[in-house]
Amino acid sequence: MEDHRKRMPASPIKVPQPVRKDGAGGPDFGPRDVLRDLENPDMLVPPATDAGLLPNMKFSFSDTHMQLNQGGWSREITVRDLPIATTLAGVNMSLVPGGVRELHWHQQSEWAYMIWGRARITSVDAHGRNFIADVEKGDLWFFPAGLPHSIQALAEGCEFLLVFDDGSFSDLNTLSISDWFAHTPKDVLAANFGVPESAFDGRPDSQLYIFMDRVPGPIASEAVESPYGPIPLSFKHKLLAQEPLRTPGGSVRIVDSSNFPVSKTIAAALVEIEPGAMRELHWHPNNDEWQYYLSGQGRMTVFGGNGVARTFDVRAGDVGYVPFAFGHYVQNTGSETLWFLEMFRSDRFADVSLNQWMALTPRDLVQANLNATPELLNALRKVKWPVVKYP
Repeated sequence: MEDHRKRMPASPIKVPQPVRKDGAGGPDFGPRDVLRDLENPDMLVPPATDAGLLPNMKFSFSDTHMQLNQGGWSREITVRDLPIATTLAGVNMSLVPGGVRELHWHQQSEWAYMIWGRARITSVDAHGRNFIADVEKGDLWFFPAGLPHSIQALAEGCEFLLVFDDGSFSDLNTLSISDWFAHTPKDVLAANFGVPESAFDGRPDSQLYIFMDRVPGPIASEAVESPYGPIPLSFKHKLLAQEPLRTPGGSVRIVDSSNFPVSKTIAAALVEIEPGAMRELHWHPNNDEWQYYLSGQGRMTVFGGNGVARTFDVRAGDVGYVPFAFGHYVQNTGSETLWFLEMFRSDRFADVSLNQWMALTPRDLVQANLNATPELLNALRKVKWPVVKYP
C-alpha cells in the first residue's frame, strides 16, 4: 500500500496529532479528516480523566439530510441519527418570506425557539377556540399533541428550532391537511363540506409540507374571531424578555410550566456562557437533557457510573445529549459567548449543583470523603450559580 506520509500535502495549518502531553498516543499519518480533528480536539486527544466507553452524545445538523422545498427547508435529528436521544427529537427549519409550514398536527407536542426572523403561528383546540400570534427572535411556542397548527414566515423570513417529546419523531411523518385531502375520495369530501365534487379539482395530490405563499398582512387584518373565544392559555412565550438569573460568567433563563403554563411536556433553559466561563458541574434528577448550540464553541465531559467519562467538543449547530442523572459541565473554549438551549421531557426544570450539594453537607463528611483541603471547603457556596467564572 502507498505510504501516506509521503503524499500528505503541505498545509498552512498545524496538523493536530493524537499525542497527549504526557506522551500517550502517537502520530496519525492518515488517511484522515484533519478539519474534523481540528473541530474535535478533545476527541482526538481525550483528557487523561476520560475513561471507559460511553455512546456518542453529539450530532451536528450539518451532517443531516436537508429537505428542500419551494418556500423553505428542514433537517432533523432523531434516534436514527443519535440513538441515545430517546426522549426528544429536533427539527431545524427555515422559511423564506411568505413560506408556509402547512396546516398539520402531530401525535407529539411541539416546542419551538425562534432563532431569527418572524413568523405567524395559528392553532385551534378541541373546543373550537383559536390562537393567532406573531413570534420573533427569542420567542417560544408550544402546541400540545393533537392540536392542528401552522407556521408562516413574515416579510424577512425566519429560522427556528422545533423540539418534539419523542426521540423517534420525524417531521416528514406528520398528519397534514393536504395529505388527507389527497387520500380522501372527492365524493366523501363533497359530502363532508356540502359542495360539489368540482370544488376539489385543485386539491394537492400529495403532502405539501412546506410551500410558497404571499407574505401575510398585519395580524389585525387577518384575525379570525371564534364564537367560542380564543384559546385561554397562550401558546407563545417571550423568553428573551424574561429576566435572567445572572452570575459571574453568564446567565440562565428557565422556562417550564411554572411560567409558560401550556408547556406541560417540555422544560428548558437558555444558557449564556462568557469566554473563560462554564456551566457548572451538575446533573438533572428528572430526565435526560437534549441540547442545541446556538453560537460559540465549547466542550462537555459526561460522567457516568463505574468511572466512565467521555469528552465532546461542541459548536453552533450541534445537538448534545446527556442521559438522566449523569454528571456533566459545558465549558466555553472559544473567544465569543457560547449560547445554548438545554431541554427536558418534563413539566419542570430541575438540576442539582455539585458545589451546592457539598456546601450543604456536613463539612467533616465532605473532607473525609474527598480528603478535601480547607481552601476547597471554604470556597463552597450554599447558593447555586448555574454559570461560574473565576480569575
